Amino acid sequence: MRRKSSRTDSQSNPLGEFATTSWSLVIAAGNHVHEDSIQALEKLCQAYWPPLYAYVRRRVDDSHEAQDLTQAFFERLLEKHYLADASADRGRFRAFLITAFKHFLSKEWDKAKALKRGGGRPPISLDFASADSQICIEPASGLTAEQLYDKHWAITMLTRVMESLEAEFSAKDKADHFAELKGFILGDHAGTTYAQVANRLNMTEAAAKKAGSRLRRRYRERLREEICQTVSGPEEIEDEMRNLLAVLEL
Repeated sequence: MRRKSSRTDSQSNPLGEFATTSWSLVIAAGNHVHEDSIQALEKLCQAYWPPLYAYVRRRVDDSHEAQDLTQAFFERLLEKHYLADASADRGRFRAFLITAFKHFLSKEWDKAKALKRGGGRPPISLDFASADSQICIEPASGLTAEQLYDKHWAITMLTRVMESLEAEFSAKDKADHFAELKGFILGDHAGTTYAQVANRLNMTEAAAKKAGSRLRRRYRERLREEICQTVSGPEEIEDEMRNLLAVLEL
C-alpha cells in the first residue's frame, strides 16, 4: 500500500495550485474560451485598466477621446476578440495587455475619428475622474507613454496590495493597528517611532516592532499573491518583482 505523504499541498507548493490564478487560467483556456477564463479576464481588466489609460492619455490630447478609446478597447477585449492571442508565449498579463492595446489603437486611428464607439452598456465601469487625479501626463514628467504605463502598473499593483491588507486588518477589528504601522512597510513613516506607535496602541515597544515585522511579512506575501495573478508561471514572479521595483524609480 502506498504510504500517504505527511506534507500538505500548501507545504509542498507554497504558491498553491498556480493554474488557478487569473492570468494562467486565461492562457490555459487558449482558443477554447470558457466562462471561468472570461471571468478571470474581467477581474484582471477591472483591476489593471488605469495603466492603459495613463498610456493613451500620453498619446492623445483629448481626455474624452482617451476615455472612449480605453472603454472601447475593453469592450472588444471582453467580447473575446483578443482571447485567441492569450497564449503562454505571450508571458505576463502586463505585456499582453499593452501589446493588444497598441494593436487596437493603431486600427482605431486608421478609422474616421468621428466614428461613435461603444453603443451598448460599458463592459466594465471605469472611474476616469479618479484616474485623471493620479496621472501626471505633462511632458515635463519626462516619461514616455510606455514608461507611464509601467509605472502606473506598479502603482496600481501596490495600491491593491495595501487595500487588501487594510481590509484584512479591518475584518479582524485591527484597523487602528494597520493605520499606525503601515508607514513601516515601505519606510514611509515620516519619523514616527515604534515607541510612539506603541504608546498610541497601548502596547510595549517590543510588541509594536513585532507587529510591524509581521505586517511587512504579510505585505510581501500579498504582493507575491497579486503578482501571481498576472504572470503565466511561478518562475516569472521574482523577475516581475524586480521590474516592479525598477519602474517605481522612474
